Amino acid sequence: MAAGEPRRVGYLYLLPALAVYGLFLLFPLAHSGWLSLFDWDGLSPGTWTGLDNYVELATEEGALAAFGHVAVLVVFFAVLPVCIGLVLATVLHRTRVRGLPFFRTALFLPQVVAMVVVAVAWQRIYAPDGTLNAVLGTPGRAWLGDEGTALMAVGVVGTWVQTGLAMVLFLGGIGKISGDLFDAARMDGAGPVREFRTVILPSLRPEIGVALTLTVIAALRTFDLVYMMTPQGGPGGSTTVPAYEIYQRAFHSGQVGSAAAMGVTITLLAFAVTFLITRISGRER
Repeated sequence: MAAGEPRRVGYLYLLPALAVYGLFLLFPLAHSGWLSLFDWDGLSPGTWTGLDNYVELATEEGALAAFGHVAVLVVFFAVLPVCIGLVLATVLHRTRVRGLPFFRTALFLPQVVAMVVVAVAWQRIYAPDGTLNAVLGTPGRAWLGDEGTALMAVGVVGTWVQTGLAMVLFLGGIGKISGDLFDAARMDGAGPVREFRTVILPSLRPEIGVALTLTVIAALRTFDLVYMMTPQGGPGGSTTVPAYEIYQRAFHSGQVGSAAAMGVTITLLAFAVTFLITRISGRER
């Protein structure tokens, strides 16, 4: 058997998966990139425009607002859940809470519930006569109908959904940390804060990278929460995000080329952010 033959055989085993991956992911992505170079309404013949759609996105107020809104949602979907998840995982690890599987399940539950169900439930909570106003004593306030609060209201739901995922990842990571490291830190006089900073945080770098990657991508592709909780992109377009803009342009405005350009842009942005997170979290300590 030739030296390179086992590797070639290995590639043959990968071919079916690569074929499916190319057919259902790479080909549609490449086709979207091709469509983004045309001015096309989806029905009549398209007109070649080159990079004009991308130039328009960089100068159009609506597109820039959509990307600005998704940047805000990244804070709610990624930064806050990772921070809260780290705190919860550390507390649950230190206190040895009874019924830990129950807490894990309860906090992870939003991940397995359909986003449509989540959106409808929270829409009721935010209603003028809903639970939130009853608790805060602000009857009649329309949280989703106010330009100043609609985007944050959607973001809070994202924080609630993603925190459980981050916490479960961090609990698994903490469970793999050698007990000798904790014993050494405590013998050295380390308190909870110092133990977190010197033992837990450095050891959880891979898990933090995974959590950030998953949550940032979830923020960038957010559509269902915005579509269900704030129809028409919220009051004054205050909750419009790229995914919602893609839907509106492709299926309502007849701007398929512009929608494809926005889809390619958000895909490249997701790749760039994922690559950056992977590089930072994968560096040697």
